[in-house]
Amino acid sequence: MSEPYDKEKSKKNASRLKEIILTLRKYHLHRGFTPQKLYGILEDLGPTYVKIGQILSMRQDMLPKAYCDELTKLRSNVKPLDFQEICAVLDEEYGCSYKEKFAQIDEKPLGSASIAQVHSATLINGQQVVIKVQRPNIYETMSKDITILKRAISMVKMVSSIGNVMDLKAVIDEIWNTAKEEMDFLLEAKHMDRFAELNSGISYITYPKVYHDLTTKHVLVMERIHGIPVDKVDKLKELGYDMNEIGQKLAENFVKQILDDAFFHADPHPGNIWIMDGKIAWLDFGMMGKLTGRDKELFRSAVTAIVNNDIYQLKNVFLTLGTAKQPIDHALLYTDVDEMVSRYGNLELGNMNLGVVFQEFMHVANKHHILLPQSVTMLGRGVMTIEGVLRFCAPDINLLQILATHMSNEFFRNLDWNKELKRTGKGIYTILNKVAVIPSQLSDLIQMTVKGQTKVNLDISGSEAPLKRIDSMVNRIIATVIIMSLIIGSSLLCLTEIRPMVGDIPLLAMLGYILAGVIGGILVFFMIRKKKK
Repeated sequence: MSEPYDKEKSKKNASRLKEIILTLRKYHLHRGFTPQKLYGILEDLGPTYVKIGQILSMRQDMLPKAYCDELTKLRSNVKPLDFQEICAVLDEEYGCSYKEKFAQIDEKPLGSASIAQVHSATLINGQQVVIKVQRPNIYETMSKDITILKRAISMVKMVSSIGNVMDLKAVIDEIWNTAKEEMDFLLEAKHMDRFAELNSGISYITYPKVYHDLTTKHVLVMERIHGIPVDKVDKLKELGYDMNEIGQKLAENFVKQILDDAFFHADPHPGNIWIMDGKIAWLDFGMMGKLTGRDKELFRSAVTAIVNNDIYQLKNVFLTLGTAKQPIDHALLYTDVDEMVSRYGNLELGNMNLGVVFQEFMHVANKHHILLPQSVTMLGRGVMTIEGVLRFCAPDINLLQILATHMSNEFFRNLDWNKELKRTGKGIYTILNKVAVIPSQLSDLIQMTVKGQTKVNLDISGSEAPLKRIDSMVNRIIATVIIMSLIIGSSLLCLTEIRPMVGDIPLLAMLGYILAGVIGGILVFFMIRKKKK
């Protein structure tokens, strides 16, 4: 059943639509759509659009870097709500007077943003807390603005100038999905619980406790953290803190969040990272990133490809990770990836900036109309932000170096030797089945050649040298097959407990390894000797 016609609501929507269209016309979009114009439009349209701009600033795969950089300047410091409005929201959420839950609430807010306002308070039991109160009707307001924005885009003839800059439908849908998550405070409370569970065993990490009995979809109550923002370097040094130690621990914890937990803080700016009693306190869990197992593996592959100058691997990461919105020009993509790898691949890890690499990665994706998953773009934004914090607080700490060390340690920590031996054994066995027939095939080929039963492009007139070289090659292959067989057999024996044993290795396996080494040594000796002749 369709919704009844609401004349007043329709009138308000028409008024807001007119305001948006006039704002768009004010910036003369037919003369070009610049980053500065986008910034001005969003700022003029108010808090909802400021939030839209903040979300857009994280999507360099949707918008060119120049636009994203301009939008990072947007601030969401909006006029605070009257304290009585805050009280009304609390009373409505709790179904009773807020005074039954709180002994006192500071009327002056700690902060006021487009979605919520934050106040310090004291519970009945004397515990100091922070209350995050959602602005009244913000969900409905933003939903209406998103709907109107879609209509405005279709009505104002500007698609031709903006269409080359971004995928409008994808942008708007992405904005709305992200904003809805940020407006669900019950989801943020779950984020805080999960973060606490994943980091509970780390002595130098802390976080605020959630008061679930006082938290609703529109009100979040948490423990108040008293500390110093991580960028207050002079103050922290006065208190005796070692900034390099703080930077090292901060980077290690962020890398752990990415690679081990696949659940990371996506907005790690200094205001959300405080130092309290020698610990790093993480705050504000409204924007958290989640990586699938596939995302993690592709992220590792991308880092490895850049470090190893592997153009093909990095190109495959692009094609596997993203969704192509247009047919891919593979030759051009290969060229762009080659340039990217050449630019960063020859640098030492300590001189590489992972955030800059991420920016380049997203720039290439945008150029080739490859839309990346939201989780990956959030990771890119998080990495760039945390690197900015490290550059300011502890410039000697390199995030990529810590990431590479963690990946290396993780590989050896998770290595199951029995599993690897069996897998390797199966692989070598398959290869041996193919290699084993090579000597007989070569022998047949030689016999057929000698008897004149086949034609080959091989000039052997006046010399037996070519046949001798082939014969020598066959002998080497046979020796190699024997060595591989001894190694495989010995490795399989290591999985048994056949006695006698030498340490934890069966004697037969040990002899097999020794024999393989001897044959290999003899083979190398004769190869070197032959080269000297």
